[in-house]
Amino acid sequence: MQIGMNAIDFLPASMGGVETYLKNLLIHLQRIDHEHKYLVLCNDKNLNHIVKINNNFETKAYPITRPSPHWFIHRMIKKIFSYDVMKPILNRLHIDVLHHPFTVLNPIDLKFPSVLTFHDLQQEFYPEFFSKKALRWRKKTYKLSLEKATIIIAISKYVKDTIMKNYEIDENKIEVIHNACGSEFHVIEDVDKINSIQKKYDLEKPFMFYPAATWPHKNHLNLVKAMKLMTERYKYDGGLVLSGLRMQHHEQLLRIVELSRLGGRVKILGYLPQEELSILYNLARVMVFPSLYEGFGIPLVEAMACGCPVVCSNVTSIPEVVGEGAVMFSPDSVEDMAEKIWEVWNDDGKRKSLRGMGFERVKMFSWDETARKTKDIYLKAAQRD
Repeated sequence: MQIGMNAIDFLPASMGGVETYLKNLLIHLQRIDHEHKYLVLCNDKNLNHIVKINNNFETKAYPITRPSPHWFIHRMIKKIFSYDVMKPILNRLHIDVLHHPFTVLNPIDLKFPSVLTFHDLQQEFYPEFFSKKALRWRKKTYKLSLEKATIIIAISKYVKDTIMKNYEIDENKIEVIHNACGSEFHVIEDVDKINSIQKKYDLEKPFMFYPAATWPHKNHLNLVKAMKLMTERYKYDGGLVLSGLRMQHHEQLLRIVELSRLGGRVKILGYLPQEELSILYNLARVMVFPSLYEGFGIPLVEAMACGCPVVCSNVTSIPEVVGEGAVMFSPDSVEDMAEKIWEVWNDDGKRKSLRGMGFERVKMFSWDETARKTKDIYLKAAQRD
């Protein structure tokens, strides 16, 4: 069987968890599947970011990288004539099934069966975080993609349930396949590596860690408020380390840190490579995850794999991922957040217990298993043609 993977819209170092999903799925499919052939569709700039370790995997690049003349022409033709020039080009491919890994079918209505990985529908719950244009596009494209897909992969049961509730999609068409974390996330015993990162980022003081792009739903502002409350109420004297891409709420984050007079104790490191992230999980006293909305929440699994105690929100997919391996709070309540973080921060026994439960919980998540289940979906989708 010839399987296609549509990575044309892949934008390296700018897609967060969706990027982690694609990269790991491709690597682990190559490790577990030596029977079928794969064709990974790329654009001319992301081609070099596709790692090949299996001769059954080939790549094919198209010159439609944004921004470029080809991309502009393609966009204008689609906008003016409602015609996608990529559709006849892709329809000439000799493949049995095409996987669209980024929540939408692009293009829609190709001639072969489609597998769609659906990551979240945040706009249905927090429309205020989106422009009117983005909301219109999502409302139209998400529903149509879900209806047209042969099989849908939901990255959590929560996502499956919300797809069924909000878009009335038949549950028999949706399969839940969880994300996982990479092998680079583990307990690190190399003292030199630990000391190097500690020195690089001046992390001598104990700290809590939150790795997340500064999107509104990531809820950085309430976390800073909780830190301020902990400082006033409990005499908290630790630090807060933040990593991730600079996004929509970055300026607001800088302002609230300044207004809270916590500037010297809050470090904003920006986007970091995976190897450094793993070391930061190992260094952190706790990982705090105050997100308002998650389709899965890969950092939760990463932290548990590194033995970092997790304190997190009690909403959306997060309880499904952490199980009993974390202490949870209401992300809308600064009071509850501060109380739960302090409970774990100030209790050595609690942190030790969470560390052990996290190690057990993380055994449930494996990229190899994600790849195996996804391969089975390809076979099932091809048979439904």
